[in-house]
Amino acid sequence: MIGKLKGVVDSYGEDFVILDVQGVGYVVHCSARTLQRLPAIGEAASLAIETHVREDMIRLYGFRSDPEREWFRLLQTVQGVGSKVALGLLSVLEPDALATAIAMGDKISVARAPGVGPRLAARLVAELKDKAPAFAPLDPSVIALNGAVQDRSAPQPVADAVSALVNLGYAPVQASAAIAAALASAPEGAEAKTLIRLGLRELAR
Repeated sequence: MIGKLKGVVDSYGEDFVILDVQGVGYVVHCSARTLQRLPAIGEAASLAIETHVREDMIRLYGFRSDPEREWFRLLQTVQGVGSKVALGLLSVLEPDALATAIAMGDKISVARAPGVGPRLAARLVAELKDKAPAFAPLDPSVIALNGAVQDRSAPQPVADAVSALVNLGYAPVQASAAIAAALASAPEGAEAKTLIRLGLRELAR
């Protein structure tokens, strides 16, 4: 099983790179984002590899980092997601951004990937939301607050404050982070208007 390849870029295809490793050219399929960040033909490159073996073929998938490869594997545990859709998701979203989108229940961002409609985006979020926080570069309190707002278990002033910031044009992750920070400094039982004011102060920093 091949886990890593280090060689020289021989040529590029639409969705693959041929990596020359000591005279052997390996066809490695990659996300569009990974292909764009690989060096020019003739230069050295290194890729983490995922090997898929079937009766009629062996296919290599290449990644610039281990987290990207881990997401490629994780995405395919969801029904309806194969290697093509997984690469499409990683072409649209960096691993950190993908983890954040799923952890925050951002189905719209997930659905931006080719081959991912609203129904599949919802399934991805539902099935991976408990695993995504481990990969997301977010404070767990922000993820917890966002989840509470989404499932309507958050106190009404908190939900109203997050909603107000989102209505002002802030992304859900920004709004949740700002209100989570506001809660740390607000008096107990603070009203929504107080949380909004403190949240806007956090966002202005």
